[in-house]
Amino acid sequence: MNARAEPLRQPARVIRSDVEAIAVAEAYADRIRPSASERDRNRTRPWAEIAELRATGLLGITVPRAFGGPEVSIHTLVEVFRILSAADPAIGQIPQNHFSHLENIRALGRPEQKAFFYGGILAGQLWGNALSERGTPKGGYANMKTRIERGPDGGYILNGTKYYTTGALFAQWLPVAALDGDGRAHMVMVEREAPGVEIVDDWNAMGQRGTASGTATFGGVVVGERDVVPIWQYDSGPSTRPAFGQIMHVAVDIGIAQEALADTVAYVRERSRPWYGAELERAGDDPHIIRRVGELHVETEAAWSLLLRAADTFDRVRAAPRDDKATVDLAILVAAAKAAASAVCVKMGNDLFALAGTSAADETWNLHRHWRNARTHTLHDPEVWKYHYIGDFILNGRIPPRQALLV
Repeated sequence: MNARAEPLRQPARVIRSDVEAIAVAEAYADRIRPSASERDRNRTRPWAEIAELRATGLLGITVPRAFGGPEVSIHTLVEVFRILSAADPAIGQIPQNHFSHLENIRALGRPEQKAFFYGGILAGQLWGNALSERGTPKGGYANMKTRIERGPDGGYILNGTKYYTTGALFAQWLPVAALDGDGRAHMVMVEREAPGVEIVDDWNAMGQRGTASGTATFGGVVVGERDVVPIWQYDSGPSTRPAFGQIMHVAVDIGIAQEALADTVAYVRERSRPWYGAELERAGDDPHIIRRVGELHVETEAAWSLLLRAADTFDRVRAAPRDDKATVDLAILVAAAKAAASAVCVKMGNDLFALAGTSAADETWNLHRHWRNARTHTLHDPEVWKYHYIGDFILNGRIPPRQALLV
């Protein structure tokens, strides 16, 4: 299957401020929330919803002001991700790689690359992702099989196969991680319609079903000089780049947890029956349910507060001259937020049923989507390793390896 996104029927909105970005996100979330459960139940790909997302202008909110964008704060960016992910976490996750790759353009792009690609983003383009590969002994760029080599007429020829290509099915451009003949990593920008590109919609996971994170193959794709970003040029010192990729994932988890908690509260209020031995008229008066809802609310709020603290710290670190210590401290703080968010969103999806009761397990309500989405999204970035790196840093002063925190 090589389905393609429809072109926008009208120019994308250009958002001008942080306040506007939040308002647009909330309005869009309100429109996609009512149909989110049915999309999940039926494994429906969100073609229309992604087309609308492109038109909202939200995909351009990190474009620098010098290139016509609003250049919103990291605080605003993660709030947008949280808002979208509460409404539909599949749609919330899809733009993560879009913004992550835009950060590569910001950091390493040449002026002509920035002008070209930022212009496309402000016009409503979505970038997908083609980083990970199956069949390699372990992750990381050094183990990739995808290659670029010099073409006979200049430029490059790209060959390889990727999986977990979140967003690629709906995208206009695909950032592809590839190695050159010297083993150096590049981000290769490939048009979705380029000859030799095939997207296979074979994503069949139990959760995050709408992300369409399946297979992309690149067979002899011709790529020009403009479309290659040498990500090997990131220096070996501490960098905010890993924290940037990770902090948006934290917001997805928080959104899942908040929506699961809201659905739990609504179900207990409206449908749950009290346990017959409790001698109560309402499930909402059960002291055990009351306590557990309170605990889960506190844990969710604590994770959200960690996320916002990390985002505000990120904004300060980015605005200041380079400071390696501050960058490492930021990485540890984002890792802490990720560990907290991962734990509570999985826990919330599980405890929903203990609180809401047997009837909540009926397929009619599809409430298990919260646990399925949480469990699927958190698998690629295990919280146990976050605790390990945080503890090793606090106890022994060891700085985590950069790739370990790049997700």
